[in-house]
Amino acid sequence: CSPTGFVEQISCATSKRDEFKSCRSAVMEAHVFWRFVGTMMGVAAVFAVLVVCRQRVLDRKALEKVRKQIESI
Repeated sequence: CSPTGFVEQISCATSKRDEFKSCRSAVMEAHVFWRFVGTMMGVAAVFAVLVVCRQRVLDRKALEKVRKQIESI
C-alpha cells in the first residue's frame, strides 16, 4: 500500500493467483472528505465576498446614475 496509497498486490495461497486488494481505510476516506468539504467552504467564502463587493460597486454606479439624472433636472 505504501508505494501507491491505493492498492496492494497479494498472493492467494489456495488459488495460486496474484490479486489486488484495496487498502483505503475509512479514516483515510474521512480525512479526504473533510479536506474536500473545507476546500469547498473556502471557495464558497471567497466567491461570497466577491459577490458582495460586486453588488456594492453596482449599487454605487446605480446611485451615481440617479444622482446625475436628478442634477440635470
